[in-house]
Amino acid sequence: MEKNTLSRDGTRIAYERTGRGPAVVLVSGAMSTGATTAPLAAELSDRFDVTVYDRRGRGGSGDTPPYAVEREIEDLAALIEAVGGEACLYGMSSGGALALRAAASGLPVRRVAVYEVPYAMDDAAARSAEEYTEGLAEALGKDRRGDAVELFLRRTGLGEDMIRGARQSPMWAGMESVAPSLAYDDAVMGDSRVPEARIASITAPLLALAGGASDAWWHEAARAVADAAPRGTYGTVAGQAHMVEPGVLAPVLTEFLGR
Repeated sequence: MEKNTLSRDGTRIAYERTGRGPAVVLVSGAMSTGATTAPLAAELSDRFDVTVYDRRGRGGSGDTPPYAVEREIEDLAALIEAVGGEACLYGMSSGGALALRAAASGLPVRRVAVYEVPYAMDDAAARSAEEYTEGLAEALGKDRRGDAVELFLRRTGLGEDMIRGARQSPMWAGMESVAPSLAYDDAVMGDSRVPEARIASITAPLLALAGGASDAWWHEAARAVADAAPRGTYGTVAGQAHMVEPGVLAPVLTEFLGR
């Protein structure tokens, strides 16, 4: 059953809970809602009280301009309070960057795990991220939501034929509806570099993961996150790429979050 909590600025945040045990909040990445992380929640629910939620500006949650990353941290604070006052966090992709920022802000986070946060590991990747930010701001500033979605899909490595096919698919309208939230994920990523000083302030145990089948730079980023944390650990999820299978990821998270 869907529930709602109010963030500090009055924004309604929709969430669902499943399972029993220590509280875990799952943080989705760009173009995702709580439904995206629901399969992982189902895999974890035999050991944990798992919360999935719609980040502001998508799904059943509201939105209150102007946007700031601090508002999303306040959203997580409200959720953690709603599920008992303390929780573990797991963040996927740019949702991992949000989970790291939330943990660094001093929220009552017991443990934090992240999977393949897309930090730039060289100057070329940082320039590409900067160009994406500029293009996204221009597209959304002119309310060209379809163009914004295309920019995001192209940045994820999707080919032009597949992008054209996506535009013709029944899913496209839904993707356009959450396109403004792409700017939120971009803001969460900051300058795209690993925020070493911020991560160094995280006192909770941290696990940074990459898929065993993913390109080397994903592993470099995960190692950099783990190395920056006082209690950081780097790990791999065997055989997986960025679209990690919940059934394969869940045992890795269970072992870490359940300690």
